[in-house]
Formats: sequence, C-alpha cells, structure tokens
Amino acid sequence: MPKTGSGLSRRNLLMLAGAGATSLALPFPRPAIAQSKPVKVGLLLPYSGTYAQLGEAITRAMELYVKQQGGKLAGREIDFVKVDSEASPPKAPKLTTKLVEGEKVDVLTGPVHSGVAMAMSKIARETGVPTIISNAGANDLTRRLCAKNIFRTSFGNSQVGAATGMAMLEAGIKNAVTFTWKYAAGAQSVAGFSRAFTQGGGKIVKDITVPFPTVEFQAALAEIASLKPDAVYSFYAGGGALKYIKDYAAANLKASIPLWGPGFLTDGIEAKAGKAGDGVKTVLHYVDDLDNPENKAFRAAFKEAYEIWPDVYAVQGWDTMHLLDVGLQGVGGDAGKRDELNAAMAKAEFKSPRGPFRLSPAHQPIQNFYLRELKDGSNVYIKTVVEGLEDSMTGCRLAS
Repeated sequence: MPKTGSGLSRRNLLMLAGAGATSLALPFPRPAIAQSKPVKVGLLLPYSGTYAQLGEAITRAMELYVKQQGGKLAGREIDFVKVDSEASPPKAPKLTTKLVEGEKVDVLTGPVHSGVAMAMSKIARETGVPTIISNAGANDLTRRLCAKNIFRTSFGNSQVGAATGMAMLEAGIKNAVTFTWKYAAGAQSVAGFSRAFTQGGGKIVKDITVPFPTVEFQAALAEIASLKPDAVYSFYAGGGALKYIKDYAAANLKASIPLWGPGFLTDGIEAKAGKAGDGVKTVLHYVDDLDNPENKAFRAAFKEAYEIWPDVYAVQGWDTMHLLDVGLQGVGGDAGKRDELNAAMAKAEFKSPRGPFRLSPAHQPIQNFYLRELKDGSNVYIKTVVEGLEDSMTGCRLAS
C-alpha cells in the first residue's frame, strides 16, 4: 500500500476521514467528495467495423495525453468510459443515453461518424453535458445546431473540401469529377470542394456516389475513365479508403487522372496502401512531417507508447484532451461547473501538433491546411495551402 507524506496509508486516511463520530483531527482539510472522484469522460467511438482504426487512434492519443500529465488533469484523475458506436446512427441515441444517464459521465467525446454525432449532439444539447467532438465533421454541429456546450477539435466537412479545392486550382486543374460515399459527410465535403473550386474557375464534370459503406467501386471507376477529367476528388476513410485507392491504381487511372481528396483518404492507411497509394495528393489540417516542436514531441511519444506512428485522428484525440485540460484548469478541476468549463474551453488557444489551435465563436477550429503527397507509405508535406481557415458559422446563434 503506498504511503502518504505523513506516513499514513491511503486506506487508513479514508477510514479516518469516514470516522465522523471520533474526535481525531486530520492534519489537513478533508477534500470535497466531488473533487476526490475521477472526472468521467465518455467515449462514443467506433471500435469495430470500417472505422475501428480511427476510433482506436483517437482513444490512444487521449490516454497518452493524460498519462503525460501525470495521470491527472487539473489535479483530477480521468476515468475513460468507452462505448463502441459501431458507426451506427440508429444506435447513437441509446448509446449516448447509456453514457449520460447510465454512466453519468462529466464530459462526452467522439464520435467519428457524422450521423452518430448528430444524434449524440441532440442529447448533449438537451442535457447540457460538455461535449467535445473528436472527429465527425458534420457542418451543422457548428452551424445551425451549435451550442454553448458543444465543441469540435477536428474539422468541418466543407472546411476541408474548400481547402482542397483551393489547392487543386493552384495546381492548374480545370475540371474534376467528384466520387464519394453517399452520406452526409461525403455530400458536405463535396459541397465545400465544389464551391471553392467553381468560384475559382474550375468545372465539375460529374458528381458520382456509391452507398455507404459499400466498397464496390469498379463501375464508377470505369465511368471516370470514360469522362477523362483532369483529376478526381474523393472522400473516403478507413478500410473503405484503402480498398478504393488500391482499386483506383488497379484500374490504371493514376497516370492519366490524378487522385485528390481530403486527408482522410490516406490517413491511417499509408503503409497498407503500398505502391498503389504513391502520388495521391490530399489536403488536411495535419501532416506527419510538420516541422514544429509540438509535433515532433507528440510523434515521438506516440511511437514509443504504441510502436506505430500517429495520424490526424490521433492528433484530434490529443487536442480533445488538451482542450478539456484547459477547461478543467479554468474551473480548478471542478467539472460540475459546466458554464465556467464551457467558457474556459471557448477561449482556449494553444500550440498543437497541427499548428496554432483556436476556436471560432461557433466552437469550430480555425486552423491551417496543408498539401501532402503520399510517398513510400508516408504523407509528405508539400506546402501550406491556407493559414487560419475559418469555417462558415451560418445559423449559429453563438456567433451572432
């Protein structure tokens, strides 16, 4: 049993503290019960299915951040309560309720899937539980459905698409085909891309979709070959992205029709893509070899802890805990002070592995976006496309 500085074991101290009928006086004030309990952080993330590796990366980085702070944030131990979202929107209300009412978590985090996030955020708004979205990029979460207790440490779907459109225009691409999964994240990503691309003089030849989460791409790839655009913009992620990149290369399209997309197209699958992935260009708010002290330290620590290199999902998990850390520091570790916790997180500014991190009035990251190219299993930095890109806050009352 570990000893305290006074020589009493922790168990003895707890026994003494509970002996209210005795006359024994402890040598220091008894802490408030609420402050002695761990802060419960609910993780609604995919631990199975096509997005499982994304959920695992986010979780690992969260746990690593807390470990690097000595196992506590603002003097409070952190208890992670993990629930598999299965990337299933129909299951999200029940699973979120399990965390909020069953587990009584102090903070909600996750998810990856935008549909799951929409359901989770509804319950978050109704209950007031401070919520940090670690990945899902649904535009409405920081637009018409924004709330004082909902924050995002990742991106907006249209935000990443717009940055990619800018980069493709700079590369001299005049016309493009878009090809993505038919669901909210894909549609919003394409919308952001199309708006920026066409406003800059580009032309969309055709928008092609396949149902989520199908990985049967051959018919669409044959159509792309016949359309002969300058390039293709695609939104896929996880195992589906890996299958798509390999199929794209197998269809012999790489040489004549370059493949572009938001960074999710390659993040987490770089090594597995092999030669099929070489030359794929993506734009994202993070790149592996970003030259700043925070990124170098983060990558070294993550590699040492897990024997693999971190990706953008890990960075978002890391920054989720960093944002919560700022909030808890602002309330002296008292997670029960929700309004003050929210206010502290809203004002947060810190140096992230991705670069400068701060939030818009809608609680959406204002961040840099980088052009990368996949080479030999790594996303290689080419240049910064835009600094401090802010997403639209249309419909958000917090922003008014």
